[in-house]
Amino acid sequence: MKGGKSKTETRNAKLSVTKKPAKGGKGAAKDPNKPKRPSSAFFVFMEDFRETYKKEHPKNKSVAAVGKAGGEKWKSLSDSEKAPYVAKADKRKVEYEKNMKAYNKKLEEGPKEDEESDKSVSEVNDEDDAEDGSEEEEDDD
Repeated sequence: MKGGKSKTETRNAKLSVTKKPAKGGKGAAKDPNKPKRPSSAFFVFMEDFRETYKKEHPKNKSVAAVGKAGGEKWKSLSDSEKAPYVAKADKRKVEYEKNMKAYNKKLEEGPKEDEESDKSVSEVNDEDDAEDGSEEEEDDD
C-alpha cells in the first residue's frame, strides 16, 4: 500500500452506523414535579365505563376484555353522548396548561439562593467518611 487507506478500511468507514442508546438507558432524568399530561376524552370515558363494566361482569378479570368492550362502546356513541367526556377532558387540559405555565415559570427563575449547591448532603457526608475511613485503615496495621 502506498500510505493510503485500504479498500476495506474505506468500505467499513462508509458502512459504520452510529447506534442510538437503547430505550430505558440513562437519559435525561424525569422531573417528578412536572405536571402529568391530561387524559383524553376516551380515557375520561373509560374511567366511568370500567366501573359499570365491573358491576355488570364481576367475574371477568381480563383487562383486555374491558378495554375492547370500552373501545367498541366509545365508537358506537354519538357526538352528543361523547360531549360530557370531551368537556371534562377540555377542563383537565386547561388546568394542565395553567400548571405547566407555573411549572415553566418556576424553572426559568432557577434555584433559590437558600438551596444547597450541586452536591447533595449524602455526597458531602461520603467525602467526610472517606477521609475518616483512611485513618481507620492505617490504625489497623
